[in-house]
Amino acid sequence: MVGVETPISLIAKRWTPSTRVVKRAALSAVMMSVLIIVTGGAVRLTGSGLGCDTWPKCTDDSLFATPEQGLHGAIEFGNRLLTYVLSAAVGWTIVAVSSLKPRRRKLTRLAWAQFWVVLANAVLGGITVWAGLNPWTVAGHFLLANALLALTVLTWVRIGEGDGPPRPRVPLPVSRLAWAIVAASVVLIVLGTSVTGSGKHAGDSSDVPRMPWDWSAAAHVHAIAAWVVCALAVAMWFALRVVDAPADTRARARDLLVVLLAQGAIGYVQYFSDVPEILVGVHMFGSAVMWIAVLRLVLSVRERTDDLSAPLPRPPAERPEAASATAV
Repeated sequence: MVGVETPISLIAKRWTPSTRVVKRAALSAVMMSVLIIVTGGAVRLTGSGLGCDTWPKCTDDSLFATPEQGLHGAIEFGNRLLTYVLSAAVGWTIVAVSSLKPRRRKLTRLAWAQFWVVLANAVLGGITVWAGLNPWTVAGHFLLANALLALTVLTWVRIGEGDGPPRPRVPLPVSRLAWAIVAASVVLIVLGTSVTGSGKHAGDSSDVPRMPWDWSAAAHVHAIAAWVVCALAVAMWFALRVVDAPADTRARARDLLVVLLAQGAIGYVQYFSDVPEILVGVHMFGSAVMWIAVLRLVLSVRERTDDLSAPLPRPPAERPEAASATAV
């Protein structure tokens, strides 16, 4: 029985992109994922969360924003339009990955996972509007956007790797430390939604309900989680030097430290300056950059090749030169 041809399979038959082209397609999805997080924050910070008062239309009678809705309607509708640009970037990634020769099934699944997350978040965004900017659905909307960002980064990195099993580039305790940073970062991002959900930026000028706890207390708990991530990142930076880890992995740890220092400074300044909108927006952008840095770090402590017969490399700490460096 002949399989049914799809537009993507027809393109794949006639086109074989280079790895560089596919990586650029995946990078466009990464960049759009960051942009949609930032513009989503702008919608909230300008009080435009209900600029379009229904979904999927902007009003009951119009798919587009109307002059009567003013600037808030234009901002909210503009963010909705960016979802189509994001979808195009994800679609371009799916087509490019699906056209690789030989076919890479795991990579194709990652690309399609992006599509399903975009679809789920679009529906959740509609539910958020219907629920009058319920803070719990707003938080879920933001967390799904970060899940999409994780998928786009993973796809982007995996394009430059093989499809063999992951092989360690650092000793097991250091690898576990990297995953601890990932777990702590997830907690940090989740706690960040509790600060926003209980704070002053409800997303609309009307009386939108907030999460049922004190904003200042939520901000302090969030700050504690940030210090935990910073402590783990510093420990990682030192550990990678002790075990003589590859240069690119050490660079990833350094990049994460720089981002965390900048993000922490912005966080404290916005807290002590009554949470100005512009700093909150910059902090949201910093959160996305931090998440990318964390993911690139954890992905750099292992590698994938296509040569399944090659022996597993010895962790750096077991190499003679690393042992002498440790002794010094």
